Amino acid sequence: MIYVVRQGDTIDSIAMQFSISAYTISYINQIPAPYGLAVGQALLIPGNSTVQKSPAQFNGYVYPFISRYVLTETLQYLSALNIFSYGFTAEGELIPPQLDDSWMIAAADEQGAAPILTLTPFGVDGNFNNNLITAVVNDPVSRTRLKDNLINVIMSKGFQGVDIDFEFIKAEDRDAFTDFVRYIREAVNALGFPVSVALAPKVSADQPGLLYEGKDYPALGAVSDYVLVMTYEWGYKYGPPLAVAPADRVRQVLDYAVSVIPPEKIQLGISNYGYDWTLPYVKGQSAAVTIGSVEAVQLAVANGAQIMFDTVAQSPYFTYEKDGLSHIVWFEDVRSMQGKYDLIKEYSLRGGSVWTIMNLFRGMWVLAEENFIIS
Repeated sequence: MIYVVRQGDTIDSIAMQFSISAYTISYINQIPAPYGLAVGQALLIPGNSTVQKSPAQFNGYVYPFISRYVLTETLQYLSALNIFSYGFTAEGELIPPQLDDSWMIAAADEQGAAPILTLTPFGVDGNFNNNLITAVVNDPVSRTRLKDNLINVIMSKGFQGVDIDFEFIKAEDRDAFTDFVRYIREAVNALGFPVSVALAPKVSADQPGLLYEGKDYPALGAVSDYVLVMTYEWGYKYGPPLAVAPADRVRQVLDYAVSVIPPEKIQLGISNYGYDWTLPYVKGQSAAVTIGSVEAVQLAVANGAQIMFDTVAQSPYFTYEKDGLSHIVWFEDVRSMQGKYDLIKEYSLRGGSVWTIMNLFRGMWVLAEENFIIS
């Protein structure tokens, strides 16, 4: 069950209440000594689950500089590990990650999680470049070279699939991009591996904006093995304080997605992070600090803040004062994660896709295992 901390609670009193050890509570919820708690903090309490489990696939995005401990702790809950990322040139040459990813591929394979090559339109400067997309998807020579290079890397390094994560696709490249996904899928499927495509969170077919116009939901759903819907970043680094993945907004995206893509081909994007904004927010000047879910709770404890829960957004938040400045933090906890898992089950989706697994949030994974048979 999920227990919300009340005034006067201690880890020992909660442990006594549920007849389990304080160590078990602190381990699952990553509560460091001296085991301080925040009023409003959500704790996952282990017990005999009565939840009806359904099968699900879980992918986790990861950079090659992840802690080996965090990766090992997380892989046991994953179906696939999306290694971020391989860029490319306009001529179709692959640009590998700056750090070696071989050890991650081996670790994933050892724990039964498929290592996935994530392909992004990153140039040599490491930034998204939609001109690279235009060059490759419209030029048969570059497209063929990129396909051949992908196949060579998959076979030589032991990848077991490709995730195509192209963002800011120009509207005029929409159909060419769809055909590119089909082309890559045919080649990768011939090796026995799947191809997925990451989708911006659209709520309608004609939604305007550079993030949306270049992605044809029904067409991409048809030409890929499955899709990863990026249902997060409503609250973002340069935007006003807001939940990263408000449940009401996520539901709008899913309503559209399942109307044009079979639900069993959709994985729900799950954010494993939050943001700390300094107030007042000033458009064009303010920049929030990215914060992990466990780190956020520790920040609340350190500043004596009470954690609140927005029932519409299904997200926790709190405010605090430091060095004469006001802050507001929106993040994820086991309550918001349960809300996302409920959506996966309600819409009969394929599973979830976590951005990112760089910070260990053990509670979300234990909770996932209580809700799903992860395969």
